[in-house]
Amino acid sequence: MMDILLWIAVFLGTFIIMEGMAWFTHKYVMHGFLWKLHKDHHRKDHSNWWERNDLFFVFYALLSIGCFLLWKYEDIWIGLPIGLGILAYGITYFTVHDIFIHQRFKMFRNANSRYAKGIRRAHKMHHKHLGKDDGECFGMLFVPFKYFKK
Repeated sequence: MMDILLWIAVFLGTFIIMEGMAWFTHKYVMHGFLWKLHKDHHRKDHSNWWERNDLFFVFYALLSIGCFLLWKYEDIWIGLPIGLGILAYGITYFTVHDIFIHQRFKMFRNANSRYAKGIRRAHKMHHKHLGKDDGECFGMLFVPFKYFKK
């Protein structure tokens, strides 16, 4: 029983840590030294569905796969819940950010809960700035409460 609880704690801890990693990566990497990869996400001056910004998804997918490989081939048990936590966060982030907010797939258009409106409002404020600097950065799940007004 303790093994299952530890496994669940590692999985949930990884998921929560990934929100912090998303904030850190967005603020200091995407809006920092790798702005060249991220700027096409802010400036829609291209007609491609694929953006250079999508390479950040690839990086985290490879990190998750690496954890799975450590679990499978090196018998490191913690690799599985960490890899699944990264994967679960990636799926959640993709669903909220790319599908719900940016409508890369035309789904969830009619979601109008207080949470949905807050997420959209917060993201709109971030995209208000088209340049590298001055954009407020935050995670996707734990958005500042000021955006959830009635």
